Amino acid sequence: MKAVTGVFSSQSEAQKAVSKLHASGLPADKITLLSPRTSAREEQEELEAVPIDTAEQPGMGRAIGALAGGGAGLSAGLVAAIIPGVGVVTALGLLGAAILTAAGASVGALAGSKLENSMSQGLPEDEIFVYEDALRRGHSVVIAIAPDAETAASLRNILDAEGAEAVDAAREQWWIGLRSAEQEHYIESGRHFGTDEKFYRKGFEAALHARSRCKEFDQVSSEMASDLEDLQAQYPGIEVEEPFTRGYQRGREHYQRLCDESKAA
Repeated sequence: MKAVTGVFSSQSEAQKAVSKLHASGLPADKITLLSPRTSAREEQEELEAVPIDTAEQPGMGRAIGALAGGGAGLSAGLVAAIIPGVGVVTALGLLGAAILTAAGASVGALAGSKLENSMSQGLPEDEIFVYEDALRRGHSVVIAIAPDAETAASLRNILDAEGAEAVDAAREQWWIGLRSAEQEHYIESGRHFGTDEKFYRKGFEAALHARSRCKEFDQVSSEMASDLEDLQAQYPGIEVEEPFTRGYQRGREHYQRLCDESKAA
């Protein structure tokens, strides 16, 4: 399973892309659309713009409805939930609910084994922070889960044709927005940012992985150590530990700051 993602500047463009993905034969439960919170009317229009899979089992809307918990709003398969550091986001269907949950949102009961078994493979947990940044900037995100590399390439072509920004480009845009402040912070340690930036950034990104969020450091230290070992094996003979560790800690502080700002708002 492989996630194929496109970032769109407008919700209408994203909706067209979802329609094209569905028309290509990709099952509805392998496609989702994430958007910043809109009005209830716009949410309904967004849902109606997306074609329904005729093979979908009756009552699926109610099953998806069980995903919405607490004060989250729902309209026939459109889940709304608060993502820490982002705000209220709407997501389409079971895949959308799975991604919201991985991002730290509370969306209630997760439809039992259906969600756990069918959505766990290919879930792009290492990219979620990029999606969040795009949503924070008012963009919409379309995600499709492809069963193989050939299908992934075909889906990528569809998204590109509809004007999508690739997730790698969105990731670079995210880092550009942070780089100056991180450079200024890092040089205070007396180290050279230009030399260490690659490894500092990898540590920063590792801290934003969905598996590491909202946990005490002792709960994620083993994962950090594993990531560091992999990096050291990839770059033998190069000092990567200090910049990676500093970046990891800075990434944790960054995420906590976003959460604090979200609560204050």
